[in-house]
Amino acid sequence: MDALLSKIYPSENLSKVTVPVLAMNGKKDRQVLAKPNTKAIKKALKSGGNKNVKIKRFRKLNHLFQTSKTGEGSEYAIISETFNPKALEYMHKWLDKQVGE
Repeated sequence: MDALLSKIYPSENLSKVTVPVLAMNGKKDRQVLAKPNTKAIKKALKSGGNKNVKIKRFRKLNHLFQTSKTGEGSEYAIISETFNPKALEYMHKWLDKQVGE
């Protein structure tokens, strides 16, 4: 039953996370809406006392972190970009900050 509930209420698991967290979403993501998703992640992490939480939403990126016009899944195969370089650089800088360069 606990495993089932953790799938239904991921906030319970997130509230137990104490390590630094970077949560990223593309604003053109049509599978996981960026604003409600990242707000819920931040709320759950903070409720458990996690003080090292960074939320980043990328304006033109889809679910796969590709630069996208519409964000629809039908675009995935026609976009040549595999992962947006700016998003990758953002992750890199955040990681460097966490572990030291």
